[in-house]
Amino acid sequence: MIVPRHVLGGDGQTPPNTKLNLGVIGAGGRGADDIEGLKSQNIVALCDVDEQQAAGTFKQFPNARRYQDFRVMLDKEKQLDAVVVATPDHTHAVATMAAIQHGKHVYCEKPLTRTVHEARAIAKAAAQAKVATQMGNQGMAFEGNRLIKEWLGAGVIGPVREVHVWSDRPTHRGKLPLWWPQAIERPADTPPVPAHLNWDLWLGPAPWRPYHPAYVPFRWRGWWDFGSGGLGDMGIHNLAPVFSALQLGPPVSVHASSTPVFKESVPEASTVHFQFAARGEQPPVKVHWYDGGLLPARPDELEPNRPLDPEDGIIFVGDHGKILVEGWGGEKPRLIPEARHQAFTPPLKTLPRSIGHHEEWIQACKLGTPTESNFGFAGPLTEAVLLGSLAIRLGGERLEWDSVNLKIPNLPEAEELLHYKYRQGWAL
Repeated sequence: MIVPRHVLGGDGQTPPNTKLNLGVIGAGGRGADDIEGLKSQNIVALCDVDEQQAAGTFKQFPNARRYQDFRVMLDKEKQLDAVVVATPDHTHAVATMAAIQHGKHVYCEKPLTRTVHEARAIAKAAAQAKVATQMGNQGMAFEGNRLIKEWLGAGVIGPVREVHVWSDRPTHRGKLPLWWPQAIERPADTPPVPAHLNWDLWLGPAPWRPYHPAYVPFRWRGWWDFGSGGLGDMGIHNLAPVFSALQLGPPVSVHASSTPVFKESVPEASTVHFQFAARGEQPPVKVHWYDGGLLPARPDELEPNRPLDPEDGIIFVGDHGKILVEGWGGEKPRLIPEARHQAFTPPLKTLPRSIGHHEEWIQACKLGTPTESNFGFAGPLTEAVLLGSLAIRLGGERLEWDSVNLKIPNLPEAEELLHYKYRQGWAL
């Protein structure tokens, strides 16, 4: 019998038993890790500006067509169903928007974008195009995320009015070497561009500057033109459970403090304070972020010989108790003190469990099912995180945020940092 395609896969969707044709933009680094989670599908096109960085992936998929410019790949590869964007942050938005405009489903690494304006534009475009999307914060598939939502929803610790969230990055348990350098000046020397790297394409829309190994590979995360430090990296992971469980919208205000502020690179360590309005029956809440090895004050409920996880964690402060989450991305929630957790009878599990972070997106591409970190969630989360980055750059100024109009009423001159002028040849 002949069954129409739309019966098998849903109108406009790929049949569930058909493999997706995937293109990967940024095939080395994080892209290689994403491919590991997607290799059950057809990897038909690979794009990377650094042949050396992507060499392992090219070798693994010798039949995939290779590109340096994702714009060329998207124009030529008409048969692609979906695209993975795993470039440095500053090219996330232009690559993702181009894929959406070509009608492709998109998986984009975190943070979704480098600027607030980009985050708003990408979320809007994805919703209008009705494509399946997922941002690469894998912790949203963790069991711990479901438990946090179920516990808070059942009122286990009462209304939450304050949350503390941290990551030690760019340090690693406070030790050298750093994950990437921060709090540095732009190098003055101009070494030659390696033969394996297309520097012009690597820069993409970012302002032109001479090549230097201080930026690539991976060291870009500590430079404002390319990334946003520990907050842009692990903030997306560790703040996501908070935004999801507390149903947070845009912040009302943001302010920050840090070690000395540099013009072009992220400070060594910072704290950021977000104020959120009430949501229905949920009260206003303050969310505090700490990075670079800084930690919140120890909760009184924590046992004397029990340290806070120095790398990543969350503390939900409710009217009737506290939840401590150890590890990244909402991984291991427990009531404190431990005696209370041991005596605790968890509420019934009411939320569907994840089939896997990458698997969610594959299924969404084929069946139109939801993903936990779709751009409708990822866009507003990224906006808030990037407002925190903006507050850090401004060295302590309190920013009042008009989310509807993308304005900062009390400091309008700061609005120029919500976006920047792309280099010629690049557009959103």
